Amino acid sequence: MWALSPGVHHLNHGSFGAVPVEVRERQQGWQRRWDANPTGFVHDELVEGMQRARQALASFVGADPAGLAPVVNASSGVAAVVRSIEPWLKPGDELVTTSHDYNAVRQTLEFSARRAEARVRVVDVPFPIDTPDTVRDAVVDAVSDRVRLVVLDHVTSPTALVCPIEEIVAALEPEIPVLVDGAHGPGQIELDLDALGASWYTGNLHKWVCAPHGSAFLHTRADRIEETVPTVISHAWNSPEAAGTNRYQGLFDWTGTTDFSPWLVLPDVLEIVGDLDQDGWPGIMKRNHALVLAARDLLCRALDSEALAPDTMIGSMAAIALPDAVGIDPGGQLAPLNGRLLADGFETLVSLWPVWPRQVLRVSAHVYNTLDEYERLAGHLSGLVG
Repeated sequence: MWALSPGVHHLNHGSFGAVPVEVRERQQGWQRRWDANPTGFVHDELVEGMQRARQALASFVGADPAGLAPVVNASSGVAAVVRSIEPWLKPGDELVTTSHDYNAVRQTLEFSARRAEARVRVVDVPFPIDTPDTVRDAVVDAVSDRVRLVVLDHVTSPTALVCPIEEIVAALEPEIPVLVDGAHGPGQIELDLDALGASWYTGNLHKWVCAPHGSAFLHTRADRIEETVPTVISHAWNSPEAAGTNRYQGLFDWTGTTDFSPWLVLPDVLEIVGDLDQDGWPGIMKRNHALVLAARDLLCRALDSEALAPDTMIGSMAAIALPDAVGIDPGGQLAPLNGRLLADGFETLVSLWPVWPRQVLRVSAHVYNTLDEYERLAGHLSGLVG
């Protein structure tokens, strides 16, 4: 079912996902239809196909389809929102994020803040962590009358923490707009975006949903739709009927000659992957959660390490502390250990976090993984870092 190399233990689904063979074939079917009649496809099939995908996604994430727009990845969704609010920013204003944020998102915030002479305020969240209340209290307590936007990870990338976004959104909205970076959310955690009530939520579909790369979404609350635009402005600015059913959808649906097939195949991937468990997507999430907890526990035992977060803050990924790295600081965020592990047949993610020489191993669990793979990794790591 998967095109993954059998010579590698793929324990890093969280970075780039994996696409079922059948999904890829259906995607290629869309691409062939476009290639066979490019102009006719765009004018006759594309809008209908995008709306069908939007409806399927809306049911999956619990959202009004009117607020759903395609983006190529969650970082693009963040960029669209931050650039949209730039006109609000004044010297001395603050954009709030946490110390567990994604580097690309931090740089987007810094870019816009500097242009407006505003500042990015980074709230420190301790790690290890005992309770989600620690995240909630740190973020909420950091908000002042200078804050114009809070950007919060749903699931942090380097540390794999599931953050209490419902509590934080409830405490801040609507006075303080919240943008949830849900890069790891869809397919790992059940979503109900309309009930959540955040101003914006952006999520990747190429990760836990297993859609082709280039499929992600931005969900915008109804009262924020008119002020939210993509980073590329195209025909729908003055011709909303050119694509989609409103200007917001038209702007995001048509940003040029994008390959729309990763979005067009969404109804297929949601069905194909969901059918892999008798309980559908809830069953898949439950199974992956149980597997990654078991993997974390055996890795901790092998490395004589303690769990870094409670089970309730774990989804389908888990982080394990490793002994400090040795040698010369290579710079960047990835530890040299990644290359050694991959050469030995293990695809994982080892981040230099928070700074060299501290390093954290992150493992993922999806339907193609089994516990014996983590047992082999544990034995291998014991020899490398023990």
